[in-house]
Amino acid sequence: MFTNLSSLSGRTVLVLHAHPDDEAIFTGVTMRRLADAGARVVLVTATLGELGEVHVPLAPGETMAQRRVAELESAAALLGVQRLVLLGARDSGLPGAADNVHPDALAAADPGRVARRVAALIEEESAEALVHDDGRGIYGHPDHLAAHRIGAAAARLTGVAAYQSTVDRDHLHDRVTRSHLIHAAAEATGLPFGVPSADVALRISGSAAEVNVKRAAIAVHASQVSPESLGHAGFDEAYGYEWYQRSGGPAILDELVAPAAVPA
Repeated sequence: MFTNLSSLSGRTVLVLHAHPDDEAIFTGVTMRRLADAGARVVLVTATLGELGEVHVPLAPGETMAQRRVAELESAAALLGVQRLVLLGARDSGLPGAADNVHPDALAAADPGRVARRVAALIEEESAEALVHDDGRGIYGHPDHLAAHRIGAAAARLTGVAAYQSTVDRDHLHDRVTRSHLIHAAAEATGLPFGVPSADVALRISGSAAEVNVKRAAIAVHASQVSPESLGHAGFDEAYGYEWYQRSGGPAILDELVAPAAVPA
């Protein structure tokens, strides 16, 4: 899908996210481009997202966690993920909720302990880079903040290159023409989202084909995302870019940037 990119065969990137659907919303283009270039993409999802708002009926006997895992597996296949690892922590809910301190919640977990588990995966896979959430948790969700702490610690333990997934709040400031799920997410937490453009170290712009795959991967998460969220005219402008901060110098994700069509 991105023919100007040199082969990344034999190289591995581990992508850590808090919930099912984060992989598609925040890093779908990046993961698909890595996979198309021959890289091995390992997706680690910390929680099952079982406290998310349900947008569709569950099947008789089906739990929310089961539905979200099934959606995640389908999205991962679309995005070229070669290994999916579920850490199995409990969803922590929104800031201030009693679920934040549940003994099984990701937000209540010892970040060092979980980081050692992620570090072991990095070493097992011989991954050269780790993607994880930025220091603000993208929009302040307790699980995203935990994913940042865990990812940063795992990167320190292993010495791999680390990229912090974020969003450019200046680019997404006009929600009328660039409607993005981050707007509703930030309203739910009551906290600012993303970082200003000046704090973005790397911006990856998707080709039309990559953005179409990203849209399909987000749509798979039907329990969380309504069709109206994906059908608006500004979808490409809102979701056709992915943004990162770096911990350290340029590494493999920087190799994904080459002349490409910018979404209209």
